Amino acid sequence: MTFVVPFDDSTHARAALVRAREFADALEEDVLVISVVPNNNVDYAREAGWLGPEEPFDLEAIAASLERSVHDIAPDAAFEYETCVREATGNRIAKPIRKFARHNDASMVFVGSANAGRLVTTLGSVAGRISTDAAYDVVIVRRLPET
Repeated sequence: MTFVVPFDDSTHARAALVRAREFADALEEDVLVISVVPNNNVDYAREAGWLGPEEPFDLEAIAASLERSVHDIAPDAAFEYETCVREATGNRIAKPIRKFARHNDASMVFVGSANAGRLVTTLGSVAGRISTDAAYDVVIVRRLPET
């Protein structure tokens, strides 16, 4: 089994990674993390918290920061990132995640969501688009870990 986690360093993506790590530790399985970065989209990167107010877009710095965040939570997880076109839509973010999950024979994809019911059924959501692929099971993590 392989567990895949789409990761944008949001609170719910972090929660999904924590849950995937817990499952992987218990079952002695691998965790693969995929981040999708819209190419040269400064506004998207700032909104995601990847860039400060005056920072220029730097793909390598964004990827390195995401990887550090992943390894802070799941030190043994493998991290990869993909880029997509600048105009970020739900499908443009979800498509490389689905492809990554299929390519790596994911048995489960762990998706963080604040609005589990609405998010999965909303056409514009990334989680909804990921959950349509029957090649793997989807675990929606909506409860944040207690600190």
